[in-house]
Amino acid sequence: MKRLAGILILMCVFLSANAQENIAFKFGYLSYEKALKSMPEYALTEQKMTELRSQYEAETRRVEDDFNRKYEEFLDGQREFPKTILEKRQMELQELLEKNIAFKHKSREELAKAEQEAFAPLRIRLIETVERIARERGFAFIVDTDAKALPYINPDMGEDINLLVQDALK
Repeated sequence: MKRLAGILILMCVFLSANAQENIAFKFGYLSYEKALKSMPEYALTEQKMTELRSQYEAETRRVEDDFNRKYEEFLDGQREFPKTILEKRQMELQELLEKNIAFKHKSREELAKAEQEAFAPLRIRLIETVERIARERGFAFIVDTDAKALPYINPDMGEDINLLVQDALK
């Protein structure tokens, strides 16, 4: 949000400086997400991430099933266990539960990191493509319309570059 506010302030300063000097400028706008998803590599990367998520989900189910089975065994035998065995089994269940929780947290972190790493080359390529198009077309800046911070963009002053970017990325 701070970044968006900074961009808007910078745009206002730029616009007011240009208005005072009567200098015409152009800008482009696009949907960053739409451009990213239009890349041929996006579907393959998303498929790899789906497979990785499935592996983590399968392992999570496996450890949950293992815990549930052990817990049911504990409940079935708790009346018959001597106190020391009962306490030992309770500690084992507690440790298993803590390990399962730690695994879930770590897997979320690893999935987020894997997703960042997998999509980083696509994002870099998109940024480079947008930058190249902006220079070629003489744009002062490019606005990402996904944030919905600009409810109106005058098409006489700005140019929709969605198709240009999507074509360049293919």
